[in-house]
Amino acid sequence: MRQVIVIGGGIVGLSVARELALRGDAVTVLEKEGGWARHQTGHNSGVLHAGLYYRPGSLKARMSVAGNASMARYAEENGVPFEICGKLVVATDAEEVPRLHALASRAEANGVPAKLITAAEAREYEPEVSCVAALRVESTGIVDFPAVCASLVRDLDGHDLRLHSPALAIRTRGEEVEVATPQGVVRGDALINCAGLHSDRVARLAGLRPAATIVPFRGEYYELRSDRRNLVRGLIYPVPDPALPFLGVHLTRMIDGSVHAGPNAVLALRREGYRWRDLSPADLVDVARFPGTWKLARRFARTGVEEVLRSLSRKRFAASLARLVPAVGEADLVRAEAGVRAQAMLPDGSLVDDFLIESAPRQIHVLNAPSPAATGALEIAKHVAGLVRD
Repeated sequence: MRQVIVIGGGIVGLSVARELALRGDAVTVLEKEGGWARHQTGHNSGVLHAGLYYRPGSLKARMSVAGNASMARYAEENGVPFEICGKLVVATDAEEVPRLHALASRAEANGVPAKLITAAEAREYEPEVSCVAALRVESTGIVDFPAVCASLVRDLDGHDLRLHSPALAIRTRGEEVEVATPQGVVRGDALINCAGLHSDRVARLAGLRPAATIVPFRGEYYELRSDRRNLVRGLIYPVPDPALPFLGVHLTRMIDGSVHAGPNAVLALRREGYRWRDLSPADLVDVARFPGTWKLARRFARTGVEEVLRSLSRKRFAASLARLVPAVGEADLVRAEAGVRAQAMLPDGSLVDDFLIESAPRQIHVLNAPSPAATGALEIAKHVAGLVRD
């Protein structure tokens, strides 16, 4: 029986561990925190993505579309709360309509069930929405991803699951991989790095020089007051600007009935920097030394300033949401928990657009797995498990 070490206890790491276990491997999962799904998985929007936005043929496109179905099926089979509620992507003025049509064409290329509808038809789904046209995406859903992780942990009963176990050093000795942890050395036949926000650092511990560096971006959210949740029935997204790296603020009904608004996107001041006061001098030095940071900043200077101003102003945040739902006002918003996106960046300042997976002898490193990685986690797991060789 092959012994495989998985570093990272978020939804991708746990899904990979489960897939390996299903294939007959013995698995050890090392997680540095005291619980599972503490970072990206536990702080995301809970959206089961349809695969709408991604380049046709890319890993993101294929694994999001397939993952939409497999994750919903897994949730249903394991009693995890989920709902396929659909979403609207709305053009708020005539200038956005051509981009909406381009998005519809991409949906068709990716095999995503979506249709262009009129403003009147959009209001049948979302009575408070403001738009001139919309794209209705039927397969988008919402799910409790931390509950998915709890189920994955149960699936791994009998395997070696270790919390409070960061990887301190990694080396390959002949036919064996060794990982030093505070509790001692763990040995296996293969290593899979699913460390998310620290995936590049783990790769370097293992002797790789990864092509990309993780730069953390904090996604800041508000939620609607409980008495204003009726303004949004499902999910309302803007038409994304292809010139910008993120989707823009949107409105999402969560599985618990709350309605989240966001995310705003600003550079995090530490890799797990969920607040402005969460600061790591070492992480900031890493970001400052990386040439891609400054090149990205120059390219999107105006957008970056706008994001920071919106981060500091509830009024600006509300104004962005009011483009989608005019009834939303500043007084309707309550601060919600932020998330941090582990975004891989290249030295030229470009963001890695697709999932990025690098291999070395007896090692697989998942180096870029932001959204829609939670949706596609079971599919990523199949792909990664297939890369592991004796």
